[in-house]
Amino acid sequence: MKIAYQDLINHLGEKPSKEILSEKLFQLGHEHEIHDDIFDMELTPNRGDCLSLFGLARDLNVFFGNSGVIDYFKDDIDNLEIDFENLSPSDCPKISFLEIEIEEVTDSYKPYLENYFNTLGNKKTNFFTDISNYISYELGQPTHCFDRKTITNKLIFENKECNTTFKTLLESEIVLKDNNCVFTIDGEIISLAGVMGGASTACSCETKKVLVECAYFNPESIIGKSVKYNLVSDAAHKFERGVDISSHELVLRRFAKVVKDHAKIKSIKLNSFIEDEIPSLSIPLNINKINQVLGTSVESNKCLGYLKDLGFDVLNEIKVPSHRHDIKTNNDLAEEIARVVGYNNIKSAPINLKKFTDQNEDKVAKLESFLAQNGFCEVINFPFTSKKEKKSINIDNPLDSNRNNFRISLKDSLIDNLLYNERRQKDSIKLFEISDIYTKETLIEQQKKLGIIVSGRLGNNYNDFSKKLDNKYLDKLLNKYLSEDIFEIIEISRNSLDTKKKDRIYYVEISLENIPTSFFSSLTTKQKAINFVTYKTVSEYPSSIRDFSFSIDDLHKVDTVITMLEKGSDDIIKNSFIFDFYKNDKTKTVKLGYRFVFQSHLKTLSEIEINNKVQEILRPILELDGVSIPGM
Repeated sequence: MKIAYQDLINHLGEKPSKEILSEKLFQLGHEHEIHDDIFDMELTPNRGDCLSLFGLARDLNVFFGNSGVIDYFKDDIDNLEIDFENLSPSDCPKISFLEIEIEEVTDSYKPYLENYFNTLGNKKTNFFTDISNYISYELGQPTHCFDRKTITNKLIFENKECNTTFKTLLESEIVLKDNNCVFTIDGEIISLAGVMGGASTACSCETKKVLVECAYFNPESIIGKSVKYNLVSDAAHKFERGVDISSHELVLRRFAKVVKDHAKIKSIKLNSFIEDEIPSLSIPLNINKINQVLGTSVESNKCLGYLKDLGFDVLNEIKVPSHRHDIKTNNDLAEEIARVVGYNNIKSAPINLKKFTDQNEDKVAKLESFLAQNGFCEVINFPFTSKKEKKSINIDNPLDSNRNNFRISLKDSLIDNLLYNERRQKDSIKLFEISDIYTKETLIEQQKKLGIIVSGRLGNNYNDFSKKLDNKYLDKLLNKYLSEDIFEIIEISRNSLDTKKKDRIYYVEISLENIPTSFFSSLTTKQKAINFVTYKTVSEYPSSIRDFSFSIDDLHKVDTVITMLEKGSDDIIKNSFIFDFYKNDKTKTVKLGYRFVFQSHLKTLSEIEINNKVQEILRPILELDGVSIPGM
């Protein structure tokens, strides 16, 4: 988001230099770069309230005060009679319409509006659309202008399943698929709500009467639409991060004032439709908790003053403003205080923690060693999930708002790991995870759990190639040391999984405290030298398999053939192994099955490239006397 320095300081009581303003923006957590007199802002997704001049000035008010320069239309506005129906109030709990008609369209703008285009390099479109774009820049609330003469019948907002072509106001055609929030007239989609309007109702340079739509859309209903349809949309960027549901009248009155500054208004009408007002949030005042979180001793009156300057209503409780969707708890209020005080100004102090000894440390080491020796790979997964269950612990300030619960099982994570590997054409998957699980009924409980998942071939060698990983394999591996079957093995159905694979999936999950001591006593921890290797990304390109069957008449040449095959390693050979071996004692011959797996990190390999590499490997082997490939 680009903000003009002069525009920003016009909204501040004091007029700081660019350097001081930049310093305070960084202190408040707003990353940016400065190019001449333009601040190029990089705001975090949770601070959608700062995506405007007014929003940034509102945050900076704590340092520089507010100038109160925004002027609104103060005359009475008649009630607008409009045939409108909201069929999806959960997606749009509040929407307002301003109908405004002017006598003549102006061809020149006042300096503040002209500078918006000249300073920031924005293109002019038409009078009403230009004002709509300026209002979004100034106040952060997107509006959309319909040419009033095109709204002839009932206007409907709905979240509907679509499979239709939609022509945007930029004249591009997109195919709307699945469910989308849209405005329709007589069943025809005239606007992709929160993203972009349609060509059929767009304003032009001759438009004198408009219907201005100003809405609050549920961010979840808008997220991803601009990306899905490849539409560059400032409106979607703001709606996805949450706008101020309480701002509609002021925004539309500001719109009307900008119109009045440039043209004579013939008529003006306004109406709002409130389906479900978002309830206000109040947080109990607890200055001690805030200081405890920060490790500070900020006085109560200073804390309250900072919050008030940031726009919070300070009474017996702290009332969160309607534009601050990121504030939920005292932890969030503590962060507000820290931003004002400045993290660099909070003295650091050492944290003295008691040394914690994990009683499961030896058990974990033995399990890791045991499973690694049996061909398993260990995974580490994100401990948070979107799934909320009876024993789930909810996180107040999650790193990802879509994953705000501690997982209560390792199973879903390991299933995702297995499917990820299957989609990358892995045909022998043996994975395990050892992690802490947190649950809550009356008290929070912590358990360290082992999760094991297997599917596919038993192994990539001639003994195991034709065998499958199954419950018998796991039972023999885990329960053979025990007098009773402690490890419960379950089969996971593929019916609800996004996969076309048919191999059966088997899973084990158990708390380490439920594994008998006798099991660990039978295991040993093998310490291996640590060989640090460079991380290699997983190729996203498909692999190709080539199998060859060698007939070897001279037993003395078997080792020579195997050695030559193993030397065929190359950047495009992902894996190679013997998958079949048969020795005929009567004829003194050997049948050897060998598989090559080809894959590149750079591209999809062509048949010619693979065949050339195969010929390079096979040619010297086939030149040996008594070695052949039947059929070649």
